[in-house]
Amino acid sequence: MKRILGIETSCDETAAAIVTEQGDILANIVLSQRDHDVFGGVVPEIAARAHLHHIDTLVQQALDEAKLTFKDLDGVAVTAGPGLIGGVMVGVMTAKAIATVQNIPLVAVNHLEGHALTVRLGEDVPFPYLLLLVSGGHCQLLIVQDVGKYKRLGTTLDDAAGEAFDKTAKLLGLGYPGGPAVEKTALECADPAQALKKFPLPTPMVGKPGCDFSFSGLKTAVKRIADTLPNAIERKDAADISYSFQHSVATILNNRTERAIKEYLALNPAHPALVVAGGVAANKTLRQGLEALSRKYKIRFVAPPLNLCTDNAAMIAWAGMERLLRGMTDPSDFPVYPRWPLESLGTKNV
Repeated sequence: MKRILGIETSCDETAAAIVTEQGDILANIVLSQRDHDVFGGVVPEIAARAHLHHIDTLVQQALDEAKLTFKDLDGVAVTAGPGLIGGVMVGVMTAKAIATVQNIPLVAVNHLEGHALTVRLGEDVPFPYLLLLVSGGHCQLLIVQDVGKYKRLGTTLDDAAGEAFDKTAKLLGLGYPGGPAVEKTALECADPAQALKKFPLPTPMVGKPGCDFSFSGLKTAVKRIADTLPNAIERKDAADISYSFQHSVATILNNRTERAIKEYLALNPAHPALVVAGGVAANKTLRQGLEALSRKYKIRFVAPPLNLCTDNAAMIAWAGMERLLRGMTDPSDFPVYPRWPLESLGTKNV
């Protein structure tokens, strides 16, 4: 039975995990940095320094939790991009050192592929499946044809959904990270119909051809509303705006995903499935809307467990295992990629 170590340092989570080829998670350690809260967003230099300080300890913790040593590993997988380049380099140099000293295979993992393949860690989800990848830095619709083979149907033309959540939370004084804060505050909305009437927000791209997204106009609309309110926004108003914002995001995601489902089903997949992955996939309200959409088209809906939606190393280890089992390993001099589109994985032309 093969075991692989995964390392993730692409943003503000320092993480190490060990998984088996059967999909058992032997360890999954995640250290979320909180030094960024005061800034309302991730500061790359602070993130890189924190990764450097903690990565060795987390790798050892993962080994200890799995009751293994370095000699028990059959490979090491690491996020090589896309991401904040300073943090990515910390993880990559750590993985390269381990692989060299232990003389084991090294796998450079695309962070987005980690999200894309996470559902296969715990369930049998055959290719091809439709993927909605929605996170702080990305919002895409892709057909996952196989490991390393992706066809993009749509992407954001400006900002990602997760970034819009963070910006909205900052405007409303809800704290960071914004996604969970907005979701929690929206649940306090006492009259959803009145909230939508009082704070109407746009749904960019809805009804337009294609499957692309846009969220910058939605962010701007929230700012305009916030600017009309007192500096100390009342909790009731914050709850109503949060509800209206989340409703707009759900409307956008459902509309663009429905168009993608039609395009995907035209290919007559043997086992049709809609997979939702990425940090925003942890939002229960958004999940409910996408589940209803899946039922409408009689296709399977699959999403990772909540703890595997946000950045973690188990997803990197699993993507690495999928590649390792196919002989898709990398030389020790592979570069890091600040940008690395999923559809370019076959060539690594970025």
